[in-house]
Amino acid sequence: MEAWDGATVRFRFPDAGKRLSAVRLLSSIRHADLEFDGDGWVTTIEAPAVRRIEYRFELTRPDGSRETVNDPGNAVHAAGGFGESSVVHSPDYAEPDWLHRSGSSGAWRTLHLPVRGLHTTLDLRIWSPDGPDTPHGRVLIAHDGPDYERFGGLTRYSAAMIRAGRVPPYHLVLLPPGDRDEWYSASPAYSLALAGEIIPQIRAELHSPAVVGAGASLGALAMLHAQRRHPAGFAGLFLQSGSYFQPRHDIQESSFPRWGRIVRFTGQVLRAGRGPRIPAALTCGAAEENLANNRDMVDALRDQGYSADLTENPDAHTWTGWRDALDPPLTALLCRVWPD
Repeated sequence: MEAWDGATVRFRFPDAGKRLSAVRLLSSIRHADLEFDGDGWVTTIEAPAVRRIEYRFELTRPDGSRETVNDPGNAVHAAGGFGESSVVHSPDYAEPDWLHRSGSSGAWRTLHLPVRGLHTTLDLRIWSPDGPDTPHGRVLIAHDGPDYERFGGLTRYSAAMIRAGRVPPYHLVLLPPGDRDEWYSASPAYSLALAGEIIPQIRAELHSPAVVGAGASLGALAMLHAQRRHPAGFAGLFLQSGSYFQPRHDIQESSFPRWGRIVRFTGQVLRAGRGPRIPAALTCGAAEENLANNRDMVDALRDQGYSADLTENPDAHTWTGWRDALDPPLTALLCRVWPD
């Protein structure tokens, strides 16, 4: 069981009979080995600049076998793309208020979209506010769409913000990731398919002159890559924890198969004297390895004329952290792109 006490966070795993030979903390902010204290394993870490920590324990048995488990003494869990984790909150953590507001139920439909450039057919899920007055012309599209919906609450956010009148009504399009590591890693083939096939068909379906593109991690990188290479059709960008790898910040990522391609693209953007500027909102967790490269990216975009802001939210590289950073950054961006 964990305990957040001011400047420190204490983690404990029970083991009265010392059946384990080692226990390691695997958390969203850092990893640490626990020490045995007589009836369990404990470690205390300095509280980071976050308000919540997702974690699991890696257990090592005397025979060398290992197992990763959640905290048996903590019933609070957070969902994510790799399963559930235990989570501990700082005393001042609060969920976004929009999570507890009622919103428009909206209507869903599926668009089956053949994409020749990717040799596949994508099933795009489209959410629209309910009622006969749903306007045309405003579209937010999201990479990793199913996960943004399931873990990031993007549809719930949209419904609550529209119902409250804080953003104008818009359609939300959830793009499935497909071959994510390939498509979202600054792939010329994917950016051409997104900008040349997927977005034009979405714009035709929803009568939209341009779209706002959203993504997290590699999904943010891929959205920026598409906008840089094929800017027509993009009205704004919402980029969370973008994986803008640079050797000086991110050498720990160098084993990623498309490391070189990402580094080349990032370097091109950072060195560019100008770019196809549009409004952009970036967010990144205060405890993330990606923070330094996101700071560099927002500085470069501003220098090139983008109306760009970076929000450093008190979390790490997690879906809940991205959910908690939707408002106000995305809210402000949508009002800037769609002022009426």
